[in-house]
Amino acid sequence: MSNPYSDFKTQLQGSMVALVTPMQANGDVDYPRLAELIDWHIDQGTDCLVAVGTTGESATLSMQEHSDVIHYFVKQVNGRIPVIAGTGANNTQEAIHLTTEAKAAGADCALLVAPYYNKPTQEGLYQHYKAVAEAVDMPQMLYNVPGRTVVDIAQATVERLADIDNIVAIKDATGSIERGKQLIEALGDRIVVLSGDDATALELMHHGAKGNISVTANIIPKAMSDIFNFALKGDFDTANAIHNDIAPLHTLMFVESSPIPVKYALHRMGKIDKGIRLPLVWLDKKYHDQVDAGLRTAGLID
Repeated sequence: MSNPYSDFKTQLQGSMVALVTPMQANGDVDYPRLAELIDWHIDQGTDCLVAVGTTGESATLSMQEHSDVIHYFVKQVNGRIPVIAGTGANNTQEAIHLTTEAKAAGADCALLVAPYYNKPTQEGLYQHYKAVAEAVDMPQMLYNVPGRTVVDIAQATVERLADIDNIVAIKDATGSIERGKQLIEALGDRIVVLSGDDATALELMHHGAKGNISVTANIIPKAMSDIFNFALKGDFDTANAIHNDIAPLHTLMFVESSPIPVKYALHRMGKIDKGIRLPLVWLDKKYHDQVDAGLRTAGLID
């Protein structure tokens, strides 16, 4: 029996932007700015947009805000490109609720971060993802980022989860090329492997990854789109040339915890207001000159 989600997997490729959630200076979600960012990214060639992921400050939005942003996001995109909605939680029932809301909003796929803080076993991880997949009939993507969650989805667990039809992809944000290669070799075309680490994404595409869910693409969507589209065509010489030009920005966007630097950069570019929510704070002044210099070199500010 064929997998009903096979056709959707082909859409999960290229440059996927983990979009910031613009906020006003008082911390309120800035919906007009969000609409402008979405339209800009689509115009710049972004292949998919991620709503309310880690970069979108999912951890500081209320449950209602989380759902509201996803609904607004889907409406603004209006079918022009796929929308991936961050719906992960360390409470399985909460993850099911958020994923149900994302489906109701019309999101194309749910991105589910590994349950953080409570440190589930591999069996617990399997049962968590299986429960969400069975509860909500929509494409779902695993998200492994042990540097944030303090839990690592083992390859054997990913292989078990790949047997579930609507688990269609994994965002591998380990930053380990070897881990990514092992996933690609083991999974074949069962689920799509995507990078979640800007600095190593292109290298992982050499080994068969289909694209990157990016932080840096928030500020240079056209360049990142070009890199991954050239890579998908097998033109790694051109992709590497562009990558080498913009590589310093990857470092700058992580001088402090993301999305602090990328929000500062977007503010300097005039794209968003100076809004971020506690416990995150605005970029430390000691980094301002360094980030500004990188933005000027890239032609993003005067």
